[in-house]
Amino acid sequence: MTKAEIVSNISNELGIDRADVQATVENFMKEIKTSLEKGENVYLRGFGSFIIKTRAEKTGRNISKNVAIKIPAHNIPAFKPAKIFVQGIKSKVAVPKS
Repeated sequence: MTKAEIVSNISNELGIDRADVQATVENFMKEIKTSLEKGENVYLRGFGSFIIKTRAEKTGRNISKNVAIKIPAHNIPAFKPAKIFVQGIKSKVAVPKS
């Protein structure tokens, strides 16, 4: 599902103008991004948390040049779903057959 599909679905379901829904969704994502950039986690009860994870320094390899490179410690954004969210997915989404 794309952002445009989300906006369209919300607009149709609630009867709100698409432009207003688009602005709301854009501002919601901007607020999450801004909070994470400030080092603040975002907690949405019943949905999940947008958190900052710290990756440790490690040694990697550039296989084309066969050279070891040092990858410094860094932070990355991550999403951790709420338990009720995970339970809903487990109970409603079928496991694909191999």
